Amino acid sequence: MIDLAITDDVAHITLNAPAKLNALDEQALRDLGAAYDEAERACVRALVLRGEGRAFCAGRDISGVDPRNDDVMGYLGGLVTPLLRRMSAFPAPTFAAAQGACLGVGLGLLIATDVVYVADNAKIGSPFAALGATLDSGGHALFVDRLGAHRTLDLIYTGRLMSGVEAVASGLFSRSFAADELAQATEDAAAAAARGATQAFLASKQLVARIRDERLTLWESVDVENAAQAALCDTDDYREGFAAFQQKRTPTFTGH
Repeated sequence: MIDLAITDDVAHITLNAPAKLNALDEQALRDLGAAYDEAERACVRALVLRGEGRAFCAGRDISGVDPRNDDVMGYLGGLVTPLLRRMSAFPAPTFAAAQGACLGVGLGLLIATDVVYVADNAKIGSPFAALGATLDSGGHALFVDRLGAHRTLDLIYTGRLMSGVEAVASGLFSRSFAADELAQATEDAAAAAARGATQAFLASKQLVARIRDERLTLWESVDVENAAQAALCDTDDYREGFAAFQQKRTPTFTGH
């Protein structure tokens, strides 16, 4: 149910179980991690994650789960969290195209992706009160950081789902598109990134992660920026970018 294709330095990973809204069981999580591993070995310069059908990912596949002996920590702590960490650290710009349900683990997949484009018809929130469960996969951190405590608990208590338009307006994700424009917009952005200065992108990706996770102050982040810029001076793309500017031409970046 996890498909991988690589074209022009871009990895395309598809959750391909539309009949169950791309819900993920234990094996699917392992397969998804393996797809990221294979894409990294191929040295791709961008990655696109999408879901086949009318949903991006409805979360965990609980169709065969018995709550009396459910190994929640094995699923979440043993499989989901390591996968999300692995996705977040992928050494190239990553993009997600998300339509329909983006819930639970599906929401976590988006949180672990660099740039998230959502369809206007996306459904984002925490409907788990009806299951006697709580939001997981990083959802609390995302919502509190972007929405504040009161709006977060409102979503959790009521189970209301946000549209893609509302989610973007609230600062949760990058941009929203009509459903029939989403895939092409995401592909175009990933293709452009794959032609860009990959090492410079990774420097920014790492800095953004540190600002988020370590809560760097302004001047701490400036110090890290300075060091990153100095390190980039030794890259081929840095030299090419300056040469292209000085020669008034379009740069040709190799990612090195």
